[in-house]
Amino acid sequence: MLDWAPVLIGLILFILLSPGLLVQIPGNTKTIEFGSFTTNGKSVLIHTLLFFSIFTILIMAVQVHLYAGNNQDHDD
Repeated sequence: MLDWAPVLIGLILFILLSPGLLVQIPGNTKTIEFGSFTTNGKSVLIHTLLFFSIFTILIMAVQVHLYAGNNQDHDD
């Protein structure tokens, strides 16, 4: 059985924390911009640190697991 939690959590966080898609911290003209579809180097760094910290907390500390497939162990 494979643990799909890191894959799915990583995908969801990548989409939600893409700079400029939903939110951008810091923005080009303001501290926080919503839906600007632009980015800068500072926001890429901030969003990368946010992604890494949230991903690490969910996978390592909370130990989220998601298994898919059959759960039958056969010795064939």
